[in-house]
Amino acid sequence: MGQTEDEELQREIRAGRTYSMAEAIGRLAGPGGLKGGSPVAGRQEAEAAIGHHIRTHLPDVPGVLKDVLLRDVAGSPLLLRDHDQPLAALAAHVAELLASESLLADLVRTADMQWGQVMGERPFFEREGSPPHPQDPYTVESVRRALARLLETLGGSSACSTSG
Repeated sequence: MGQTEDEELQREIRAGRTYSMAEAIGRLAGPGGLKGGSPVAGRQEAEAAIGHHIRTHLPDVPGVLKDVLLRDVAGSPLLLRDHDQPLAALAAHVAELLASESLLADLVRTADMQWGQVMGERPFFEREGSPPHPQDPYTVESVRRALARLLETLGGSSACSTSG
């Protein structure tokens, strides 16, 4: 009957106080669930670390490429598999972009579209066989160079990005 008495005592204690969101989270985490740890999910911490590195080290005057790249890497399987090493996931993602002309072109097109929305202007899209528009802030070559510089800050090699 000791267990029933304990349960009754807990009910009486809880009856006299309000139930808060913090208590609910604490109960979900279990005893000691948040001791020494951050209540922010590991993936969110990884995205924050990646975002900080991108904002600090990616050359991007208009600023749109930074947002597009962060969104791109945050949704990548690389980060899902390795959110404990966010900068390694970022380096692997950037290397993957630099190694694939189609992935790089998709990233540039997305940056162009978002730039057009932000600026309220028609975006400049590169056309195969034609030189890029002189006012286009995001060309395949300019993004390739920016990503190569970013990869260098992550300890990676930009050798794969110099061709093309």
